[in-house]
Amino acid sequence: MFIGAVGKACVLSAVMILGAGVFAAQAQTIELKLSHFVPPQHAFHKWAVEWAKRIEDGSQGRLKITIYPNGQLVGPPNRQFDAARNGIVDIAFTLHGVTPGRYPMTELANLPFTWPPEGALCSVMGKRMTELAPQYLAQEHTGLHILFMAMANPIVIYSKVPIRKVDDFKGLKIRYASITNKNMLEALGATTLLIPPPEAQDALAKGIAQGATFPHEAGLAYDLAAVVKYAIEPPLASATFAVVMNPAKYNSLPADLKALIDKESGVTGAVSFGKAWEAQEKLARETQITKKGLEIITLPDGEVAKIKQIGKAQTQDAVAALEKQGKPAAKFLAEYTK
Repeated sequence: MFIGAVGKACVLSAVMILGAGVFAAQAQTIELKLSHFVPPQHAFHKWAVEWAKRIEDGSQGRLKITIYPNGQLVGPPNRQFDAARNGIVDIAFTLHGVTPGRYPMTELANLPFTWPPEGALCSVMGKRMTELAPQYLAQEHTGLHILFMAMANPIVIYSKVPIRKVDDFKGLKIRYASITNKNMLEALGATTLLIPPPEAQDALAKGIAQGATFPHEAGLAYDLAAVVKYAIEPPLASATFAVVMNPAKYNSLPADLKALIDKESGVTGAVSFGKAWEAQEKLARETQITKKGLEIITLPDGEVAKIKQIGKAQTQDAVAALEKQGKPAAKFLAEYTK
């Protein structure tokens, strides 16, 4: 078919317009909202700022991640995962312990003295949990795309009164971080309170609680040494966290941008954040001792042995209960701790 000069010009113009439209679509900046519940001075927020920049730079400006700390976008910790699940935010970070019972397989890693043989290191625990998540944990994270799992520095007891033996726990009102912490503390004779992390300092200051379970880095972030005198060691248990993304938002991204997020997430993200968290734990412990006057009380070996016996019994009960539900709890825990 013959196309005249005018026709050729029209075709060329249409091709150019179409090409410009495709280029504009490719160049359009996609904003992702990342929500979490910790304050800006917390290790996660500082790490997330750097993580977001790496992704933004790698996308050459096609991705922009806006971070909302301290629950300012969706509220307290127990709303974070659901906000990502419902598409209110695109990415969220929080701990499973704020919604007790919803993630029972995941929370097995919260059991007392439960960690890989390399030790209770965030980078090691987070890496192992991330590796095991697709097989064992994804099913109970329905409606969420797990970017990576994270494990906190193990908790110690921040206390307004000295605790030097197991009997000293009896009757104390202590804020707990997960259902497994709750069970352990109650077995020690304490009264347990579910208090959101940002409200812990106020609860301690007002006498609502006499103690709280936190790692040292969170103790520093929430300035607990301003209202308590003691921290009781050794660390007793870790707590599970995750960085998750809304699946629809993740799947809507171009393949190269999904690949970029994958590159900075998974085991790479778990280890990177874990190492940053470990460094903050060490700094926080030293800072609170030297600048805040926090006194560290280390329980004697005999008292620790009593707590480990309680922990062992609780682990056996937790595994047995999930096995009765048809969940591979024993296999998961064996894989995590081997």
